[in-house]
Amino acid sequence: MYSYSGRILHVDLSARRSLVQTVEPDFLKAYLGGVGLAVRLLYDNTPRDTDPLGPENVLAFTASAFGGTIVPVGTKHGVAFKSPLTGFEGDCLASSYFSHTLKRAGYDAIVVKGKAERATCLLVDDDVVQFRDATHLLGKGAYETEEAIRAELGDEAVRVASIGPAGENLVRFACIGNDRGRQAGRTGPGAVMGSKNLKAIALRGTKPVRVADLANLTKAAKDLIKASQGTATEKYRILGTVANVLVLNRIGALPTRNFQQTTFERAEDVSGEYMYSHHRERPVACSGCSIACEQIVSVKEGAYAGARTSVDYESLYALGPNCGVSEFPAIIKAIELADTYGMDTMSTGVSIAWAMECYERGLLSENETDGLQLNFGNGAAMVALVPKIARREGLGALLAEGVKRASQQLGRGSDQFAMQIKGLEMCGYDPRGLKTFALGLSVGTRGGCHNRSGAYETDMKGHVDRFQADPGRGKLARDQEDYAAIFDSLVLCKFIRGCFKDFYAEAANLYTLTTGLPMTPQELKLTGERVWNLKKAYNIREGWKKADDWLPPRFLNDPIPDGPGKGVYLSEDELRMMIDSYYEARGWTPEGLIPPRKLRELGLGDLAESLYPKTGARA
Repeated sequence: MYSYSGRILHVDLSARRSLVQTVEPDFLKAYLGGVGLAVRLLYDNTPRDTDPLGPENVLAFTASAFGGTIVPVGTKHGVAFKSPLTGFEGDCLASSYFSHTLKRAGYDAIVVKGKAERATCLLVDDDVVQFRDATHLLGKGAYETEEAIRAELGDEAVRVASIGPAGENLVRFACIGNDRGRQAGRTGPGAVMGSKNLKAIALRGTKPVRVADLANLTKAAKDLIKASQGTATEKYRILGTVANVLVLNRIGALPTRNFQQTTFERAEDVSGEYMYSHHRERPVACSGCSIACEQIVSVKEGAYAGARTSVDYESLYALGPNCGVSEFPAIIKAIELADTYGMDTMSTGVSIAWAMECYERGLLSENETDGLQLNFGNGAAMVALVPKIARREGLGALLAEGVKRASQQLGRGSDQFAMQIKGLEMCGYDPRGLKTFALGLSVGTRGGCHNRSGAYETDMKGHVDRFQADPGRGKLARDQEDYAAIFDSLVLCKFIRGCFKDFYAEAANLYTLTTGLPMTPQELKLTGERVWNLKKAYNIREGWKKADDWLPPRFLNDPIPDGPGKGVYLSEDELRMMIDSYYEARGWTPEGLIPPRKLRELGLGDLAESLYPKTGARA
């Protein structure tokens, strides 16, 4: 077997034991790796109605078919679990060395379940599995934990995925950090890890990763590397994703003050161009990356002098314009703190923005905000609130639940501007003027996420009238989802998507040259559809209802107040029409359920009985 090992390591923290499952090449090919394989392992290894913070939930860490090889931007790993934010499937990707070390240890995946009696570091050293005491690491952030474990083991080649205090305190949007700055960030994997008393997973791998056709793979990889250093990725190499700030502000899709507005009057002060001139230190590349999009920035003077972190668009939007904050040093400091404590910066920022709107509306008093004056634009108050969330102190204990639960607990009508979908806080694109993306967000299996549906590109590139809704959007959203699922399962970084002339043919060829398993473009397309339906099947099993496919009230009731989209909003009738068209394009029922025959067409027929135990699986 090439690239793949055909081995999945299962670890039970409660029993402190492990075993290795062997799987056939056809099983691995059906899900590719990354997110696809992770969600299949989640489905197979968790019972219906699993408590997301209970011992029966699993964390499935899965490598890429390209991890540890010369294929550029292919060194990512997937993580899947039942999300403590949404109650549905949670899946994440993180880059760099942890993925290829997992491959070199001889595993395609690690599935962790149970709960350790005390804080534990799971050490996987090739074929040896150890359960090491980690109580002395409690309270340390992910960076400190990585360094401490490597020092204890005396080996800089050891790669570590760990949680910070937010994960230990079960903040529902806590993340898992690895390789000093990379995060499996959304939907709460850090909280799941914390619930298991699993402080860290350390990997040491010494086995080679073999490919099927090294000569031809080398040629194909060189061609892709050359393309990845051209104009298609120029903005990522120079400004990083923060280049999006002025673009989205110009078209009126930059979320501002908890999505009350779509343009920010101080956008220039938080732009990629400003960051480049005033705060940028250097770009950094993940392992195996030919692009280097990560921008390391720092604060050189003032109250936050010495703050240093990496900044991307989604972190900046959430803790910048969405909180009305225009002081770049405060934004850098807030991101640094969130990363140190181990929290999703997007959920952190959206939660704080919700609290700011509650404060300005008089729904939260100064007594309830721990004395903080949470007006929009108060960067100092925003920065002060980040550690409170991580430690669950005062108002932070409420916000640590995420805005859906926080608004339900607070009441007072605050749910009307809790900017979340299925419990996951919103990403940085206002969908009122991006109608295809509005559909993609509403039906997404992960919640308010831009990474699992690239439907915003259809709107922003002018392929459709982005201000109008029509029945054709269902097929467009479906195609973007399946396309993203392939990237997330192969795994390839999406920043390379513009570097292919014929993605399906070229990606299928890369897969075959790497694994030796024949793959056609048509098979690859079908795999994207299979993975997306697998995610939806998991959600259906865990209680998904048609009403879950919806948007926050603000997008359906409040017209855009100014800018290019002034007066535009999305009516309930428009959204329902597009959702219906999407279900039809998917081959699902009008209620959004997957018919058993559709599951069988996709090679998922074995799921039908678990999805529909009362009605049977013959239809």
